Amino acid sequence: MKTLFNKYPISSRFVLAIVLFVLALVISTLIDRPILKRYFPYVSAISLGIVTWLLFKTDKKSLTAIGLDLSIRNLSFLLLGLLIGAITLLGTKYARAVYAGESFAVTESINYETILYALYFILPTVAVEEFLFRGYLFKKTIEISNVITANIIFSILFMLIHVLDEQAMNNKGMMFSLIISIPVGHLLFATALLKSKTLFFPIGLHLGNNWATRHLITNTNNGDSFLYTINNATFDTWPSFIGFILIFNGIFLLVTFLIWKWNDFSFAYLAITRTFLKTKK
Repeated sequence: MKTLFNKYPISSRFVLAIVLFVLALVISTLIDRPILKRYFPYVSAISLGIVTWLLFKTDKKSLTAIGLDLSIRNLSFLLLGLLIGAITLLGTKYARAVYAGESFAVTESINYETILYALYFILPTVAVEEFLFRGYLFKKTIEISNVITANIIFSILFMLIHVLDEQAMNNKGMMFSLIISIPVGHLLFATALLKSKTLFFPIGLHLGNNWATRHLITNTNNGDSFLYTINNATFDTWPSFIGFILIFNGIFLLVTFLIWKWNDFSFAYLAITRTFLKTKK
């Protein structure tokens, strides 16, 4: 094995990573029984975290290579990402409302318990995706090629796991939307990782976006979100639907551009550090 690693250092590590990730997911599926998953849905995320640690270990590195230490600086990006992700989603909903003539309303009876618990249950799902698509293999691909190549490869892979779904494949509109939107989402998360140097930032962005989609603003007044839209529009023609897709993704690309151009992330670290110190006093 050592000879193989020495002779084929790059390809052997990619093969090892893929094998270990698959094994981790298979074993997690066997362990993650419904009764456990109902209360602790973190088995897969923890398994992939351990595999990622082992892979960096083979490179004589640690999880600090992707900023996964528990420093206040890095943890602050989890909260910052959560906030930006939720605001970005709200921005896309507002843009859609303006474009399609929809309106917002405040939910009359809010189920706060469901909304808050959702953060706990959505977090492991987005963590799994970040480990797989913005973790060790993504960083390794950048090392042997460049950022553009890595983004192309992993945006396609990230898109495929969402598109190769029975519901999506039977809906042309949904498939078209995913083919455009998912790579844009990858670009946002990858840019956040590279600029902040911590995987906590894309995890936070991913969590904020997914949580806001289900619990910040939805299309129904069922108590599971703070806001909901009324007079929901349906896009009956391709031009109107494509217009919405362009607006939706344009906002995400704008946020990606701002993060890419944002050279001073120190304020997030300083703000949370001050809050932490005040709390301790």
